[in-house]
Amino acid sequence: MDIPSKYDANSVESKWYDYWMKNNYFHSTPDDREPYTIVIPPPNVTGVLHMGHMLNNTIQDVLVRRARLLGKNACWVPGTDHASIATEAKVVAKLKEQGIDKNDLTRDEFLAHAWEWTEEYGGVILEQLKKLGCSCDWDRTKFTMDDDMSEAVIKVFVDLHNKGLIYRGYRMVNWDPEAQTTLSDEEVIHEERQGNLYYIKYNIEDSDDTLTIATTRPETIFGDSAICINPNDERFTHLKGKKAIVPICNRVVPIIEDEYVDLEFGTGCLKVTPAHDENDKNLGDKHNLEVIDIFNADATLNSFGLQFQGQDRFEARKTVAKELDALGVLEKTEVHVNKVGTSERTKAVIEPRLSDQWFLKMEDLVKPAIEAVLGENAEIKLFPKKFENTYRHWLENIRDWNISRQLLWGQQIPAYFYGDGKEDFVVAESIEKAVALAQEKTGKTDLKAEDLKQDTDALDTWFSSWLWPMSVFDGIRNPENEEIKYYYPTNDLVTGPDILFFWVARMIIAGYEYKDEKPFNNVYLTGLVRDKQRRKMSKSLGNSPDALKLISDYSADGVRVGLLLSSAAGNDLMFDEALCQQGKAFGNKIWNAFNLTNIWEVSDAIEQPQSSKIALEWYDAKFQDALIEIEDHFSKYRLSDALMSIYKLIYDDFCGWLLEIVKPAYQQPIDAKTYNNVMACFEDNLKILHPFMPFLTEDIWQYIAERTPEEALIVAKWPVAKAINKDLISQFEFASEVISGIRTVRKDKNIAFKDAIGFSAINHENANTDFDTVIAKLGNLEAIEYVSEPVEGAMTFRVKSNEYFIPMEGAIDVEAELKKLSEELKYTEGFLKSVQKKLSNERFVAGAPEQVIANERKKEADAIAKIETLQSSLASLK
Repeated sequence: MDIPSKYDANSVESKWYDYWMKNNYFHSTPDDREPYTIVIPPPNVTGVLHMGHMLNNTIQDVLVRRARLLGKNACWVPGTDHASIATEAKVVAKLKEQGIDKNDLTRDEFLAHAWEWTEEYGGVILEQLKKLGCSCDWDRTKFTMDDDMSEAVIKVFVDLHNKGLIYRGYRMVNWDPEAQTTLSDEEVIHEERQGNLYYIKYNIEDSDDTLTIATTRPETIFGDSAICINPNDERFTHLKGKKAIVPICNRVVPIIEDEYVDLEFGTGCLKVTPAHDENDKNLGDKHNLEVIDIFNADATLNSFGLQFQGQDRFEARKTVAKELDALGVLEKTEVHVNKVGTSERTKAVIEPRLSDQWFLKMEDLVKPAIEAVLGENAEIKLFPKKFENTYRHWLENIRDWNISRQLLWGQQIPAYFYGDGKEDFVVAESIEKAVALAQEKTGKTDLKAEDLKQDTDALDTWFSSWLWPMSVFDGIRNPENEEIKYYYPTNDLVTGPDILFFWVARMIIAGYEYKDEKPFNNVYLTGLVRDKQRRKMSKSLGNSPDALKLISDYSADGVRVGLLLSSAAGNDLMFDEALCQQGKAFGNKIWNAFNLTNIWEVSDAIEQPQSSKIALEWYDAKFQDALIEIEDHFSKYRLSDALMSIYKLIYDDFCGWLLEIVKPAYQQPIDAKTYNNVMACFEDNLKILHPFMPFLTEDIWQYIAERTPEEALIVAKWPVAKAINKDLISQFEFASEVISGIRTVRKDKNIAFKDAIGFSAINHENANTDFDTVIAKLGNLEAIEYVSEPVEGAMTFRVKSNEYFIPMEGAIDVEAELKKLSEELKYTEGFLKSVQKKLSNERFVAGAPEQVIANERKKEADAIAKIETLQSSLASLK
């Protein structure tokens, strides 16, 4: 075959990906083999490939490709998530550009635009994953809004409602005024922000007295229903039973007493605004206070805001403060740092808001999920184990899940209202079933579909993705189908710790509820990708490289290696492009090693040299030793360590040692036995490297021999572990130190490698001589002579207690070497005297810092050791 001298990743990668796709290697159907299943964490349909995706999917691909090589029926299910909030925001923005207001559209009209957008941009990220080499079963690609996936979601909602676990409640929720939807507690990020604390005076009714409250939100005074004091606070005894007048709106509100008020915070008086603070709502319920909602859905003030109606809450904060100041009731303003809830998706500041929402009771549902990960007989393992504490905290403090969203894009809640009352609804999988239920509930047999109105809210996106490991195999709609029984539970889940609760815990909850079984065996939690300055990579910081450009510059294999060399399980990784360059260079090293073997002429007529025979036996032992190490790393999900073991084996042991030992002399052939064994070693190397560098390894594999599609590397067999000759490994380590000693002498004395040299050894260690042929070849020695006395006129070095001698006569100019060594000895002796003179100076020793004294003592010790070596070398040359 015509083999290129240089590796061209761009053409190779597309060639082999097309070949793998054409031969259907990625596709899986149930058969007699052991299944190995991974479901992809579905990226947002709006997404494009970023560094986090690159790391996460590289890890998944490594696991899946290795499972194939182990002979398992590997199935990696890809797909995307409809991402309600993010996608709806993008569609709304696009409509705005076209001069269309979402509110002017019917639900169906808006959804038509959303589907059009999804078809145009959705799935871009999946195409990009192919560039990375991801071997997903693309025939199985799922989307969380596919008809069958949506059917499963609705079926689960109806089932949980019928079990009494889903209910409708009027509650204080997290409101995102930008997306204009509720969020669950877990979708709110709490950030420390600097604001102000405003001290406002309230007049007491029928009195000249005033009281002062401190608030961070003066704009909410229009929703005040009471002032609260602590009954134990002696400062305010005179206010008990009285009423206060709210500034600006002049509404009279009661002064109530409750021990909830912190005596130490602010002024000790608290304004109670039940519509806009959860704690205030609890106080309001307890004391039967009026609830006054002062905000519109977009967080502008409504008519309760009087002259400030229509102003945004942050604008109103400033204008209300100015008005209070003008009225003389703003006592002072202080800088104040407090925690502010923000939307994970839109970054908008969350507004507490009372509304009717759908909730899922979590108290009982969560119990099997806690036991599965944290119980004595835990069935699911988290890697790294440290995340168990995070998991425990979330699940043991879980609250009911707010599953409704005020969005159009998503599965519409299957609740149908037949009257005006809050309880006048039925829950059903279809309008036909809803009509029948409504007729039964009301006794009105003449009710028709048009008499029913479906709830306009959509379900939280996570309410569809929590079913993902089951729904991708149709396990909700058809729980006994062949595929769910074969592929479920899945094997490994690879995801980020940031969605340990959002997604991982909820999938575990759903798995036990609907299959009475865990959804996966192991969860590998990757770290965040950070830059060299430890900053999280983001578009806003401009520190996130273009994923596709990296692949173009360094090859997909190079980027995969670079990412994994940066990454230790569960820890944040400091990404450095230099590691991708290292990955690319490693690929070139392997390609050059292959090219070297390819130019050798092979002969059946010559015998195998002893040096090649013993070297191949050593490499086989070394490979087996590394294989056990690699298997151990995989079992603990230490993929970076597994890669490093492979890297060292191929770079150092195979390329650095084995090929050098077996390499034939210039223009001489290599014996066939050695060549065939070397290529067998090369093939084993390619097998263990293939999961990490799939393109390069497949390319070399196909060049080594003509292969049928059944013989492709992607479906080859992982090497089998055999007994290891540990003695050979330790003997070679000793021999390699001897070779390094010889090379050092040659370098120091400028002895050309083409010149053979004499060599003698005193074998105090009783070292094995099996590798003498290797030492002789790599050191270019005339022979190895074992002696009992030191050799005169020779350079010497030691390995452990063994002494080795290289005669210098003829190899170097002895007179010149003696002169050089004598001068070096004289200089070192002078240097020693100066150091010792300094150390004998009592004033210096008493006054100098401890570290300075330690440095001088080290200089003294180093000089004494060097003098001994120089004296020994001079003695051997005289």
